[in-house]
Amino acid sequence: MSLPQERITDEITEEIRTYWEGAIIKKTANKKTTNKETIMRKLLKNSDVSEYVNQVSLIGRLSGEPFEKVLPSGDKVVEFRVVIERGTNSVKDKRKIVDTIDVAAWSALNRKVALKLDENSWVCVLGSIRRRFWQSPAGLASRWQVEASDISTL
Repeated sequence: MSLPQERITDEITEEIRTYWEGAIIKKTANKKTTNKETIMRKLLKNSDVSEYVNQVSLIGRLSGEPFEKVLPSGDKVVEFRVVIERGTNSVKDKRKIVDTIDVAAWSALNRKVALKLDENSWVCVLGSIRRRFWQSPAGLASRWQVEASDISTL
């Protein structure tokens, strides 16, 4: 399944830019809410304009099946990876460059939604970037991931 990823991303980016410049996001004339508007509302719902912003929005496809982990503390987390195309390296080189982003779903609702996702399905993830630390046999270990606050299929 092909999705016009660049168009959606450009539209969302433009709407975010418009919002931050003080414009009001208006509903469509027929009062129906589009998927894009729903994503924007979720993205901006708890926005607090301050010096610091840690807000991530990803649109891409799953690189594999999500999996659930039970941590030594008893906490549960569902982890998966989102693949996002960057474009090509240059005009001559037609190979596409991708970023693979690790995502963690901690809340019961997000874990449930994440476990229903299929490999290669398109997804929108809203959240924050976090660095997790744990003790491994080799010593202290860490990794960066996006902590999902909302997961939607596209």
